Amino acid sequence: MAPFKESPGPAQLGHFPHERTLLASSDRDRPLMTTGFFDIRGLRAFVAIVDSGSVTKAARLLGRTQPAITLQIQRLEETTNRQLFDRKQRRPQLTRDGEVLLGYARAILSMHDEVWNRLQAKKVEGRVVLGTPDLYAAYLLPSILSSFRAVYPQVEVNLRCAPSRSLMDELDSNEVDIALVTGMPGIRAGEFIRKEQLVWVSADDHTAHKETPVPLALLPPGNIYRDVAIAALDRMGRSWRLSCVSESMGGLQAAVFSGSAISVVARSALVPGMRVIGRGESFPDLPQVDLVLHRAPGPGSAPSKALADFVTRILRSG
Repeated sequence: MAPFKESPGPAQLGHFPHERTLLASSDRDRPLMTTGFFDIRGLRAFVAIVDSGSVTKAARLLGRTQPAITLQIQRLEETTNRQLFDRKQRRPQLTRDGEVLLGYARAILSMHDEVWNRLQAKKVEGRVVLGTPDLYAAYLLPSILSSFRAVYPQVEVNLRCAPSRSLMDELDSNEVDIALVTGMPGIRAGEFIRKEQLVWVSADDHTAHKETPVPLALLPPGNIYRDVAIAALDRMGRSWRLSCVSESMGGLQAAVFSGSAISVVARSALVPGMRVIGRGESFPDLPQVDLVLHRAPGPGSAPSKALADFVTRILRSG
């Protein structure tokens, strides 16, 4: 796949050794309606490239070499008879056909992983403490934890909500087993899960974004959401004031929905009643941040390993 020229990177994370092919028809005893099939590994490589933004990072995520990832994409394009990435671009960018496949690929991988986990899960019992900021707990975890409970009914999951930096301290002291946090300066590197796009949000029926100085509802100092929001406004010379400081999504939502302030959230945390504001309202673009997973020091228990692996698979394929 010639257009993506990147330096080799070491393989770091594992992949599913069982992945082979998903036939278009489940009836092997009769002639297939079509000879086409999707290779699960190819779909996973495709999604990993889109989510990570590069072949190098996708290779690291999946524990494969860059040539292997490139070959998987070439085979996927041969299977679909469609060009999935725009070869005129230096970095991977989807074509229209690639955008169509992406939604289906995510759905196929999600169903594949759920079925595989359920059928292959060994009997695991015990307790695991999962730490994550309130922002992620409210919107990323409910469906994941529900699915995990169905596969591992004997595992008790205790959820601890706190800022990312606090959770890292608790992780080191073994107060939590797993921490799903935001990557930021001062926090050691963890297992990269995916990118989260930050966006400015206002209430549908309020105009706080038109005020000068603009009122902000932000997380406490030391959080990257807060830091990038303030830095972006300062760079463009737009005045601001703090209207609300809250560690919880509930506090930020209250300020936004009441029309008291605007805020910054991950796009995945958008809820009805919020609307994204941007350049059209004189607000600067915001960057993406890394969602990363950390495990407590030591070998880890069977329940903690099961939950960490489960969360990682679902979020990367979702």
